Amino acid sequence: MSEASVQPGVSGEIKLVGVLDYRTGPGLRKQGAELIKSSTATALVIDCSEVEKSSSVGLALLLGFMRDGAAAGKTVSVRALPEDMRQIAQVSELTEMLQHN
Repeated sequence: MSEASVQPGVSGEIKLVGVLDYRTGPGLRKQGAELIKSSTATALVIDCSEVEKSSSVGLALLLGFMRDGAAAGKTVSVRALPEDMRQIAQVSELTEMLQHN
């Protein structure tokens, strides 16, 4: 398993990478909030294609990033939501909120 990280991608893209769980969540939350705040893009996409595994912490991160974006006047959408995160989103009735526009 790779170490988890939040990385800037191409313009307006933020990549979530690795395993998202209670150990990695707090650090990722801080990293993502800083990337969102410092981004000059008005529309951001959180790319989850490199997420290896996620608990409900991954969904909490995405929702937190959406709140950060809204507070900064930016739209945030999600791309390539992994199956484990999709299943948790369905149970939590968050699927529509996390769909990429």
